[in-house]
Amino acid sequence: MYENGDIIRRFNRFELKYLLGLQQAERFKADLKRYLVPDEHGQTDGRYTLSSLYYDSPSFRCFRENLDGIKYRRKLRIRRYETDEVFTDESPVFLEIKQRVNRVTQKRRAALPYRQALRLCNDRQMPDLAPSDKAIIEEIYVFLWQYNLRPASIVRYDRQAFIGTDYNPGLRVTFDTSLTFQGHPLHLHEEPSGLPMLPARHLVLEIKVNERIPTWLAELIAAHNLQIVGFSKYCRSIQAAQRIPSARRHSFTAERAQDVLVSSLTTFNTLERKMGIDRGRKINRMEATRGNL
Repeated sequence: MYENGDIIRRFNRFELKYLLGLQQAERFKADLKRYLVPDEHGQTDGRYTLSSLYYDSPSFRCFRENLDGIKYRRKLRIRRYETDEVFTDESPVFLEIKQRVNRVTQKRRAALPYRQALRLCNDRQMPDLAPSDKAIIEEIYVFLWQYNLRPASIVRYDRQAFIGTDYNPGLRVTFDTSLTFQGHPLHLHEEPSGLPMLPARHLVLEIKVNERIPTWLAELIAAHNLQIVGFSKYCRSIQAAQRIPSARRHSFTAERAQDVLVSSLTTFNTLERKMGIDRGRKINRMEATRGNL
């Protein structure tokens, strides 16, 4: 899953966010479709699902910088775009630094196999780098050490994305539904166990532009009486977890990548599953055989 058709390693843009009820969102979407087209990389009508594993310091420095409105702030996440393919330790994920400088949002990212992304972020092990990714990976490495970053929260949601045509290049509008947060376990490859982040039948609308909002879109926003809100999915996940004792993390100790990946699918056991081989039964048979020797 790539934004606007390419692997975007870096960009600057403005983001406007709105919290809407589903009916209001559907009315706005119906008008929006006269000007924009669904993201062709979505599975159906621009739709896809994504999960983000956020990292923070033991004192939640990234979280607090956002709440305090610090003009220059950053956060690190491992992002997974879900597909029909089996997710293994070799599946590609994006390592992303999302940065805010005054009102401008900047994002830099690189693609790595899931296993290598965890080894970098949890164990501080540098991967083999493509020249094009060297700068961002080195920045992430320094950021990890500087803030002593470790896994803090997982946010999951379904997204429907629309993009501008040749007349509105760089314009992107997304509708995010079914937002959930998860404080433990913090493993992207395991079955989700998140809790709702928003009131029932609500979603987050995001408008993303490179320079300015087109006149037609500004008029459409006014016609639907949309009100801008400050909304960080990561910050909202931490705030929601703090209100629910069972969702809080009991410790903030970073797991080693090796320990996280114990429960992940590998290329070999994925092949075994496709061939109908039950690893548990295989091990039991081997142990029984040894016992009879």
